[in-house]
Amino acid sequence: MRFNSNFISKAGLALLVVFMATSCQDFLEEDPKNFVAVTNFYKNGDDAVAAVNAIYGYLNSTSTGSTAGVYHSTFWVTAGLASDELLNQNVFSPDLDQLATFSHGPQNAALLEIWAMHYKAITVANIALERIPGIEMEPNLKARLLNEAHFLRGLLYFDMVRMFGSIPLLTKEVEPLTPPVATADEIYAQIITDLKAAEALPVSYPSGDGKGRATQGAAKALLSKVYLTRKDWTNAAQRAKEVIDSNNYALWEDFADVFKLVNRNGKEAIFSVGFGDQGGAISFWEVGQFQVRLLPTELSAEGVENAQGWQVPTLYLYNSFDFNDRRREVTFLTQYTNRSGVVTPIRPYIQKYWDRAAEPKGNGSANDFPLMRYSEVLLIYAEASNELNASAEAHQYLNMVRKRARFDGTTYRTTVPDYESLTQEQMRAAILKERALEFVGEGHRWFDLARTKTLEKLVPLAKPGVVPSTKHYLFPIPQRERDLNPNLPQNGY
Repeated sequence: MRFNSNFISKAGLALLVVFMATSCQDFLEEDPKNFVAVTNFYKNGDDAVAAVNAIYGYLNSTSTGSTAGVYHSTFWVTAGLASDELLNQNVFSPDLDQLATFSHGPQNAALLEIWAMHYKAITVANIALERIPGIEMEPNLKARLLNEAHFLRGLLYFDMVRMFGSIPLLTKEVEPLTPPVATADEIYAQIITDLKAAEALPVSYPSGDGKGRATQGAAKALLSKVYLTRKDWTNAAQRAKEVIDSNNYALWEDFADVFKLVNRNGKEAIFSVGFGDQGGAISFWEVGQFQVRLLPTELSAEGVENAQGWQVPTLYLYNSFDFNDRRREVTFLTQYTNRSGVVTPIRPYIQKYWDRAAEPKGNGSANDFPLMRYSEVLLIYAEASNELNASAEAHQYLNMVRKRARFDGTTYRTTVPDYESLTQEQMRAAILKERALEFVGEGHRWFDLARTKTLEKLVPLAKPGVVPSTKHYLFPIPQRERDLNPNLPQNGY
């Protein structure tokens, strides 16, 4: 599902003006009169809606002026580069080269952006959670908005604790200027509390309303992923199965349909972040950067604009696909046609987000960034079942994803077989591989390799000579933040 933030009232706009700082401490050093001004807006239900809309706005880019939002590009690019998934070809981005070669350190600008944007969004969520309870408004709407804010704060902290470990756990509007850090266990406890509250969200919203807003299914699905990360297999399986048994989601039969613009907010989307929905003239920061980052410059011969090919898949990833796996032909572009009609082969690039029919020029993209799809819930249930020694269930749900990979748009190919009779260890490897094939460029890979402790094993296969170490299971806390807050530790860098 995607969020359409066309409606942001005066309260939302006020929040956007106030929270344009660049670090966690910057928020805490805002002129107090700004907070007084914001207080004046918390009077009615429209103000409460706008306050929560402002959190959603920080997920894409519509609330940040000329600054990328949380999921605009840097987040998913980092998760791909710091793994066996992506290589960097942008010669003007040494910070991204460092991530791809595991030579990054505390000065890395990409990591600073991720840290700053997450804490900005968390701060806006904290304000909403403190101010909305005092508004006299319709009770059911109030409860829903609060639970949406809980969901979003849980989501943001889930990113941060996995990437940085022990970090400040800010849950109030006003916090100390130099907050102490919480343990990972304490942060996860807050995430679980937030997401359990969000389980009271609606199953769905009326047609034409609530696009992209968090739902009960999104809360349960994300909670299942949190439990999976914590190796709480029982609860991970339980929440994932609740999403499956709800019958509110389903796989598109053809993998090619997953990323078509007409199918945004469709049956496979559990929670997505949308771009390009503002209407009128779309700025560089209001569209997703899938095309500019992933499509090759050679497509200019086909009339495609601003394709830069900054990040490319590793050849190891490309060669991991069965030749007849539908995901291979949908995910990758391996040739282009010039204006004379000559077809020229090129190294693989990622094209899965490009809807040629809807966006033939490819200049920016109105496509969604899929934070969670239904296929991931199936794989979570398979993985948790395998760890609980429920082999039949693990095979069944893994093969549901595998079956879709056989469909070529017309028939089911027999050359992409089901997995059969795998041992528990073989099943672990198979699920990790299927996640790699299913979620290319979706911001999962570093997280998957980190939680399964396979960075050192798998990255050198894709990037010969690049050898991660144990310190790379967390990213360094940005030095700029440590200079501002002496309570921040460092993760071995």
